[in-house]
Amino acid sequence: MAKRKKDKRERWGFRDSVTALLPLNENYDTMRSRGARTGYLFILPFVLGFLLFMLTPLIQSVWMSLNEVVLVPGQGYQLTWNNFQNYKYAMGVDPYFSQYLVEESGRMAINATATLVMAFVIAVILNQKFKGRTLARAIFFLPVILASGVLPGVENQLTFNMMQGVSDEIAAQSGVNISAALQNLLSISGIGSGVFDLLFQMIDAIYDIIMACGIQIIVFLSGLSAISPSLYEAADVEGCTAWEAFWKITFPMVSPLLLVNAIYTVIDFFMKNDNQVMEWINTQFTRTRYGESTAESWIYFGVALAFIGIASFIISRMVKQYDS
Repeated sequence: MAKRKKDKRERWGFRDSVTALLPLNENYDTMRSRGARTGYLFILPFVLGFLLFMLTPLIQSVWMSLNEVVLVPGQGYQLTWNNFQNYKYAMGVDPYFSQYLVEESGRMAINATATLVMAFVIAVILNQKFKGRTLARAIFFLPVILASGVLPGVENQLTFNMMQGVSDEIAAQSGVNISAALQNLLSISGIGSGVFDLLFQMIDAIYDIIMACGIQIIVFLSGLSAISPSLYEAADVEGCTAWEAFWKITFPMVSPLLLVNAIYTVIDFFMKNDNQVMEWINTQFTRTRYGESTAESWIYFGVALAFIGIASFIISRMVKQYDS
């Protein structure tokens, strides 16, 4: 009972977050409240920017999605309430939106999972001490620079053509099609067709996965570098194997960052320029179907929030919290 009361006192809720800003509160001078106020200072520029520049367009966007938008020459546009017809059109009439939404959601679930696993494995490797570690870290972070627009288009068409050319040359010289050979090997190994298809979806998307895991690697590295070496020394003294140390020390200590990376990965995927849903919404907008495209944007936003909520719910069950 005493332990339960102690846990309740140590729990940090919404009320504590608010009272941390009140000077007359008894917890105002605690370390946790000071840390909370420091965090508020860091997010203050975003909050102000959102209130000043994004809140009004956001409200206008919601209202536009609920109305029929008609362009009036010389007067801008006219809104007429249409009783959610834009949303009905998006989900029941548009022949492409629902199809693209389902396809991209499935692709996101596969790629996001593969990206998190790949980023974590690479981060564990790059956290080891070896010659050229700094160069290796820079190479794995290079896709982030390429994807940022500094070298627009280079990471897409040029690299794809190079990789395709290498694959074709190998097949021509050796007479062996690597992809076909790998498919035949797995097909006779007894692996189920569902796992087979899922595996090859990941193989086909390996380039996109590598390009998308730069930030996640950095986040995981920050967590791995914060683990005290004394924990591994104590585990080694107790006869703990490297595999046991990974699951008992490494993964639990880094697990809070897994949730951060999962949320970032889902958002990053939904915002990609090559996303079919994004391309279709932009196409609808250029056709002056402003109400329908806005409604589709909000549906897409809702699906993204749903995936973030599901990922947060699942991963939060694996997260281990440690008192500082």
